[in-house]
Amino acid sequence: MAETPSNSKRDRLIQVAMDLFALQGYGNTGLAQIAREAEMLPGSLYHFFPTKEDLLAATLETRLRLLQPEVLDPIWSRIDDPIERIFGLLDGYRRMLRMTEFGHGCPIGNLVIELTETNPNIRPLLAANFDNWIHAVQQCFTDARHRLPEDADPEQLALFVLVTMEGAVMLARTYRNFDAYDTAVASLRDYIERLLAAGTGDWPRSVGKDASGSNSNRQGGKS
Repeated sequence: MAETPSNSKRDRLIQVAMDLFALQGYGNTGLAQIAREAEMLPGSLYHFFPTKEDLLAATLETRLRLLQPEVLDPIWSRIDDPIERIFGLLDGYRRMLRMTEFGHGCPIGNLVIELTETNPNIRPLLAANFDNWIHAVQQCFTDARHRLPEDADPEQLALFVLVTMEGAVMLARTYRNFDAYDTAVASLRDYIERLLAAGTGDWPRSVGKDASGSNSNRQGGKS
């Protein structure tokens, strides 16, 4: 079905807001700037989103919908192994940090820090986005369930991956290098590979690799 002009304008506002909230933060982004960068009049923005929080909610609902097609599918399509998909996802965040010179962290994590106390109505949507991410990674562990020990819990492992990623991104942005990020991901990989070894008796050949899948090299942390 062809997109109507109204839907096109609304979607454009959402996309611009998503980008600006991620790069500048919610508080530092004004509605006038969003309308200007979307090449629309402020009145059009208010027609679709009477308040700034309404627009924020729309961006978070959109992120929920786009996680699979825009974030996961490009990785899943080139990586078959469910465990390696997880590290491909972590490598994607590392590439984003490098591409933006540490300016673009996890968009949901950024908003959580900024808004959970000041915008309590938004917290359920922030939590839903984290849940969506956890469920995707949990499915990877579930798909590899036959390779893991019987007492390994895919949901708990997925939560462990999320906490590792969020902390690693925060430290990379703070120190402006990948030392902590690569160390955290390498430690996560070591832990998971020990689980795999305990489950199947086979030690994966990827041991000693960093998030990008290449041999770890932390000289200066600038790679």
